[in-house]
Amino acid sequence: MFGKLAADALGLSNVGIVVKPADYDKVDADDYIMHEDNEKIYFLIKSKSDEYCFTNLGLVHLDGTSATSKKRMLRRYSYHTHPISDVYLETAGTVDLDVEIKFTMGNEHYSIDVNKKHLEELKDLYKALVKIASIMHDNEFALQHAKESLHVAQSTLGRVTGQQADVASQFKSINQYTFDWLEDIRYKYVVKDFGKVFEKYIQN
Repeated sequence: MFGKLAADALGLSNVGIVVKPADYDKVDADDYIMHEDNEKIYFLIKSKSDEYCFTNLGLVHLDGTSATSKKRMLRRYSYHTHPISDVYLETAGTVDLDVEIKFTMGNEHYSIDVNKKHLEELKDLYKALVKIASIMHDNEFALQHAKESLHVAQSTLGRVTGQQADVASQFKSINQYTFDWLEDIRYKYVVKDFGKVFEKYIQN
C-alpha cells in the first residue's frame, strides 16, 4: 500500500517493533482511528502480519491471517466495554531476541512479541496498562457500592413516605431521582477516555 509503512520494506517479522509517533500517520491502523471523536494514538506495535494500536479510547488490532496474506481482520476493543486485567511483561533472556507483553481485554487474551531493543518503550506501555486496570477495578468496586447504597436508600424511603403522597407521584419522583443518580455515578465511575493515563506514562 503506497504511503504506508510496508512490512517488507521495514524487514519486519512476526516479532514486532514499536512505531514512533512521527510515523503513526503512515501505518494502516491510522485509517481506522476516529479522529473526528478526538481519538488519538498513544502506542503502536507493528509486526509483519499485525498492528496493535493503543489509543485513548481502546485497542485497535489489525489482525493478519499470516505473514504472507494481505487479508486483515479489524478488531476494536473499547476500554469501558472490555476491561483490562492480567498485565504481564516478560523480559528477554540472554539469547532471546524478543520480549513479550501480555494482557487480557474482556475475554480476549493478548501475548505480543516485540524486539527486545524496545524494552524501555514496553515498560511505559506496561505501566499505562497496569494503571488503567487498577482504575477499572477500583471504579467497578465503587460502582457496585453505589448501587447497593441506592437500593438501601430506596427501601428506607419507601417505609418512611408511607401514605404521605399518592403512589403515582411517589413513583414518578423516585424514578426520576434514581435515573439521574445512576447517570451521575455512571459518568463518574465508567471511564471511556484514558488519554491522561497514557500521557503520564508513555514517554516515546
